[in-house]
Amino acid sequence: MPQAPLPSPAMPELLRGVSRSFYLSIRLLPRSLREPVSVAYLLARATDTIADTATLPPNQRQAQLAALGAAIQGTAPPQPATQELAASFAPLQTARRERELIFALPHCLAWLDALQAEDTADIRRVLGYITRGQALDVERFGQGTELHALENAAQLDEYTYLVAGCVGEFWTDLCLRHLPDFATLPASQMRELGRAYGMGLQLVNILRDVAADLAALRCYLPADELAAAGLAPGDILGSHDGFGPVRARWLQQAQDKLALGMRYADAVNSRRVRAASVLPALIGTRTLALLRDAGPASLTPVKVPRREVRSILAGIAFSLAGRDSLQSRFARLGGMESKDEWDNPAA
Repeated sequence: MPQAPLPSPAMPELLRGVSRSFYLSIRLLPRSLREPVSVAYLLARATDTIADTATLPPNQRQAQLAALGAAIQGTAPPQPATQELAASFAPLQTARRERELIFALPHCLAWLDALQAEDTADIRRVLGYITRGQALDVERFGQGTELHALENAAQLDEYTYLVAGCVGEFWTDLCLRHLPDFATLPASQMRELGRAYGMGLQLVNILRDVAADLAALRCYLPADELAAAGLAPGDILGSHDGFGPVRARWLQQAQDKLALGMRYADAVNSRRVRAASVLPALIGTRTLALLRDAGPASLTPVKVPRREVRSILAGIAFSLAGRDSLQSRFARLGGMESKDEWDNPAA
């Protein structure tokens, strides 16, 4: 069986550069899990970069997504897609790390092919879902001439599953195969919890980015719910009284799904993998708390400060990812009023 090549010296730095919080989870994993998760993340980030490059017309983004998707799936040779992206797409990226990622795609695809066959198959499966969700995004929002919104909660559920819920399933499948005693719950329940967890994390991103998405002429909150509140998508930022209840419902949906993520992490037997699994939920619930505190009128982007992230990591380490400690910390982060805990990670 071929062994996965170690990444080039630049790859860990690249991974850190294109991922702030998820990189921290990846770093906590044992190598048998870290390598396939890293490859999957880098490829997903590359396809997401293509989908989000608004300077390209939608039809070109869709064509490049399809070409890279075929290279990932192994149904087309990688060179035409990667060479075209390096020549015409990478120069459009204003962020250096995004350009470097596009140039690194040949290495990422070679790394994918060299993994264990089961890992490669899992990565191709999850990237198939992710690229389908990204293509839908371009189709729905890519014109860039007027504001569009998802029609209903079913479309929002579909989107959050395709770009994130499937990642929870992928993570679970990898762990079940690589860790003989992965969890205290049955595999089917872990996959279900992982799916909900991923969807919740994507909801956090959507709620955090409402103002930025509106500026980009897209709204992920359902148009029918906004209409029931007497709002069009373009009214959100000017009608905070009407938007507040809609926003509050989706904040609660996100919180509920993160709580399922905590059930997922609680069932993980390996302390190291439990720590990697729980970190996004802890950062996510803190983000939701900051969003609730900011209120619907705020246009300022919400982000958990690095100091707080370091404290969360220190708290996980101090408790050795103990189950009771993680559950208590999740509860406190979701409704904290005092700042003192950030200077006392053992609390």
